[in-house]
Amino acid sequence: MAHSDSEILLTFKTGGPMTTGELRKRLGITQQGARQRLAALAEAGLLHEERERAGVGRPRALWSLTSAGHARFPDGHAELSAALIDDVRQLFGAEGLERLIAKREGAQESRYRQGLAGSGSLKDRLERLAALRTQEGYMACLEKKADGSYLLIEHHCPICAAAEICQGFCRAELDLFRKMLGPEVEVERAEHLFSGDRRCAYRVRFKS
Repeated sequence: MAHSDSEILLTFKTGGPMTTGELRKRLGITQQGARQRLAALAEAGLLHEERERAGVGRPRALWSLTSAGHARFPDGHAELSAALIDDVRQLFGAEGLERLIAKREGAQESRYRQGLAGSGSLKDRLERLAALRTQEGYMACLEKKADGSYLLIEHHCPICAAAEICQGFCRAELDLFRKMLGPEVEVERAEHLFSGDRRCAYRVRFKS
């Protein structure tokens, strides 16, 4: 019996992290079938693999939902975040909201600097940045264009409700990318959810 992606994600949502073998037993599918489905969901940014050492021997591989995977299940977090941001604006004004945005940007900058430490080429930096964004639930990937530039693509926005109320979050992220990639690199927003596009994307190239 074929299982949908939603059924597999629900298995992880209710059962927590598990190995390939545990998933196979739960769903009654072959080991090869389980591996193929896990690989496809990981490629889509919905699952990720971690190594857990349990006693003597090789560490076992545990699969679990990413932020994007959790986001497939409805909850009130987005609405709550949007409401809290609106409350901050009403209580503390524009200055208070800017302080909130700056605090979030500072935390991201610290994490990104650590993640990009030791990176060399622009491609390497962008691949690491895409991996960091994917961990945050943005389902990011990198695409090289014919003219030598890169497109950093984000297929999902976990702060969409918050960003819709406060475009400052979007502005701060663009500024942060520019800061992380260096003064010799040009970063421009090429696609934007709030401009009617189906995703967000950033064109990255060396300045001429």
